[in-house]
Amino acid sequence: MTYPQYLVLVVLWENDGMSVGELATALLMDLGSISPMLKRMEKKGLVVRGRDPNDERRVVVSLSASGRALRARTKKMLGEFYCYLSVPVEELEDLRDRLHRFTNLAGPSTSTPIRAVV
Repeated sequence: MTYPQYLVLVVLWENDGMSVGELATALLMDLGSISPMLKRMEKKGLVVRGRDPNDERRVVVSLSASGRALRARTKKMLGEFYCYLSVPVEELEDLRDRLHRFTNLAGPSTSTPIRAVV
């Protein structure tokens, strides 16, 4: 499994049954990149793609049983990984939060930029 595929699983573990567009937005990916990746993940049995019964134009991605089962296995592996680190969990959580803030600030802005007065 690639890291981008893992990220798809992480997003679906939190909110299963998302459209391809919603997944692309959540992962800051374009549809041309995420669609082939989802096809490969479906072939591996990790996700299931299907049409939204309310809107046939939308493709909805859901976890398969194997994709859901990977969550418990991943949690166990992460727990084992944390045991090898000599960093307290609180510091790791702080680092994660700082990185989230950084990427939000560095990413595309939805507000009007402030112009500097010279």
